[in-house]
Amino acid sequence: MIRRKDLYTSLSDSAYRFPQKIALVEAATGKKVTYLDLLMQVDRAADMFWEHGIRKGDRVAIAHRNAIDVVVANYGLYKIGAVAIPMNFMVTKQEELLFILNNSGAKAVVTQAEFIRHYLKAQPSLPDLKYIFSTDTIPESAQDKPFVQKFWEQIEKSTYHDETAGPCARTEDDAFILYTSGTTGQPKGAILTHGNLASNVISCAQIFKITDEDCFLCLLPMFHSFAWTTCVVIPLYLNLKVVIVANIMPAKTWLSAMGSENVTLILAVPQILAVLSKEAKGFKRLYLQFWPFKNVRFAVSGAAPLTQEIKDRFEKKIGVKILEGYGLTETSPVVSVNTEELQKIKSVGPAIPSVSTIVLDDEGNEVPRNHEGELCVKGPNVFRGYFGNPQATRDAFTKDGWFKTGDIVSVDDDGFIFIKDRKKDMIIIKGLKVFSAQVEAVIASCPGIEECAIIGVPDGKGGEFVKCYAVKKEGADLTDDQFRKFLKQNLDNYKRPRDFEFVESLPKNSLNKVLKRKLREDAVEKMKQRTDAEHAEAQA
Repeated sequence: MIRRKDLYTSLSDSAYRFPQKIALVEAATGKKVTYLDLLMQVDRAADMFWEHGIRKGDRVAIAHRNAIDVVVANYGLYKIGAVAIPMNFMVTKQEELLFILNNSGAKAVVTQAEFIRHYLKAQPSLPDLKYIFSTDTIPESAQDKPFVQKFWEQIEKSTYHDETAGPCARTEDDAFILYTSGTTGQPKGAILTHGNLASNVISCAQIFKITDEDCFLCLLPMFHSFAWTTCVVIPLYLNLKVVIVANIMPAKTWLSAMGSENVTLILAVPQILAVLSKEAKGFKRLYLQFWPFKNVRFAVSGAAPLTQEIKDRFEKKIGVKILEGYGLTETSPVVSVNTEELQKIKSVGPAIPSVSTIVLDDEGNEVPRNHEGELCVKGPNVFRGYFGNPQATRDAFTKDGWFKTGDIVSVDDDGFIFIKDRKKDMIIIKGLKVFSAQVEAVIASCPGIEECAIIGVPDGKGGEFVKCYAVKKEGADLTDDQFRKFLKQNLDNYKRPRDFEFVESLPKNSLNKVLKRKLREDAVEKMKQRTDAEHAEAQA
């Protein structure tokens, strides 16, 4: 039986039981660390953080590509009871960086040389930020800044402290705060405790039938709750091996590592599974089946809707089952998942053990089975609130403590959940959430724009891309190039509309609300026409 414990203790227990077992492997570099080596590095990191004034409850941001360094930094913080702030390293705009770092009161940032300039620029406006640690080099522009230090160099200088001899955190203490983009404005920091994540580990281990021989592939970015819980916390809790992927491209690097390290579980977003299945032709198909996927028991798809077409093609071409699941940052994240034994088409499965769900109408009344309503969740995996935002926390829960997911679902007689719509207006780009309201607010500030609407359009590869419909102000001489330049300067790449269209007006209902459904239909039809035209031209 797996017991609930704080995350540092879970790692130390694994190191005690299997000190020489490989814990982490970097696919690109081939670097490996055993559980004993990892624990020693984590202990030294805890000492280093302590020496730099980080105490229990303090927050430290981590903006970093997937690497062993990320695991060492996080678990070093967990040991002293500090709180990690996983940062999306693709967010480079100062407004969002400043909000997250100021709101969290982060005392330090652990990052890489390629991202340091963004934090250097923000530092003068961050009174709480005392240190920026680089895990590799320090750029020339930061050489004269004493608060910019080399992470590993400082670890080597650290010494033992009685205060860091054992774990300072309990299961009810905060482990990390993950900021999710707000539907109506600034991001909100979801607080997840050690116990939240531990409960998700125990439930997932049971549902996935995890064995001592399993090996996980961490392909998605570690700042994403889906990747961190399922691809890092679960295997380290259960003394298993993790193959870490820093960059998805080139794929041959991690595909080769999957075979050599005997990966048995892969967790990904639908777009990655779609690309793999499309590439599975001829010799490539044989290679994928008999090397990377030779030992894979199943793939888990999450963070975005999985189409039946992608599922069928992947299972046929690769020969591995896909289990679709569902979750949110606020639920640590897994809520439901299909199992190897029992799956239903277009369902995200039944709730996992220890998690309860209910479907409510707009008045807060429970709806009958097979009727649509908002999915609400209870369980030990549900977050305790939004950091520094009591109003948002109150709004997120019903009066009797159910967390409101914002997703419209139906639940059948067997308890299988079917996602019908997203109540919260968001677009999912490669598993990352883009909230329309946030992007629309930026575009509305563009000179010459009267109003706009942002929608997600299926890209034909299992994902979505952002499209903008905009109405120009009367008399405005805004050109396509000027608008394109504005988007590039003011929006991060993954939030930036890939396509935009200037229109005379936006379709609206009697309450003057934009009918985004009509815009989506228009965008899909135009994309189909474009694809058909390109296909006909190729055939000519």
